[in-house]
Amino acid sequence: MTLIDCKRTCVRNNYWIQPQLENESSVLVFTLYGLNETMENRYVFFSLTALFFPLMVFCNVTVIFTIISYKKFHKPMYLFICNLCVNGLFGTAGFYPKFMYDLLSYDHVISYVGCMSQIFVIYSSALCDFSTLTVMAYDRYVAICRPLGYHSIMTSQRVLQCILFCWLTPMLCMSVLIILVARLTLCGSTVEKLYCEIWAVAKLSCFSTTLNNVFGYIVILTYFGHAVFIFCSYIYLIKMCRKSIEGRKKFIQTCVPHLLSLINVTTALLFDVLYSRYGSKNLPQGVRNFMALEFLLMPPILNPIIYGVNLKQVRQQVIRLFFKKQV
Repeated sequence: MTLIDCKRTCVRNNYWIQPQLENESSVLVFTLYGLNETMENRYVFFSLTALFFPLMVFCNVTVIFTIISYKKFHKPMYLFICNLCVNGLFGTAGFYPKFMYDLLSYDHVISYVGCMSQIFVIYSSALCDFSTLTVMAYDRYVAICRPLGYHSIMTSQRVLQCILFCWLTPMLCMSVLIILVARLTLCGSTVEKLYCEIWAVAKLSCFSTTLNNVFGYIVILTYFGHAVFIFCSYIYLIKMCRKSIEGRKKFIQTCVPHLLSLINVTTALLFDVLYSRYGSKNLPQGVRNFMALEFLLMPPILNPIIYGVNLKQVRQQVIRLFFKKQV
């Protein structure tokens, strides 16, 4: 039998084995490339981060402690604000400790398991922000448009369901995305960002990532739908609040901080999505790093400040907390 006949027989019997890809490898460690061109300023960045991270933790913990400690804040709106601050701490815990370690290290590497964990924590937190802002919009809609039925609608059970929705839905989405990435065979190990990002890892695949892209776009469109729902609900609330002075006052006090927070989160996450999917390597690395970090910098620090300063009751209680003797 000739070699050609042998090949034909193998193909006919479905046991012809294709040669393994030359570049295919089992990746155990990823190299983070985002800091390589800015290492000369690493001590400056470390000092700024060492000041910013504790400040961010302090602001969030202050709001959380204030809401939990005082019974008058055990209401749906304040519990959702508390949830937003807890989520801010959760998301940044997946980035800042590793980032600060990398600033003092010459080798910017992360294990495969560590990379998947970082992706899960950071992006679950980002999606949880949108979910929390969505249930806050629903809460404000009920409070302003159906004030007489507010307490019968926003029961303790309903609030618990909303908080579970805020956490479980993003975690489920990210679990599916990570499973889809984990099945890929990777032909590289260099992630061109400061942290592990799901699209950056998927781009290292040796084969097609169509399924990952389709599900990724479904998640993006779903949470973009959250933002559209919030904006539409507030347009309706503005129309309703124009009818009374009390309604306008309630809208300004409770809804304006929410809108500011929504714009903050949406803009920050939009930067990351656009950079991840369509970012150009021609941009300076400093600009690319800022676009990648924007949603890890702005929302976690601005959310507690927005709600702590703009909401009169929270602001007064925080002042009493730190200046008891003077008050």
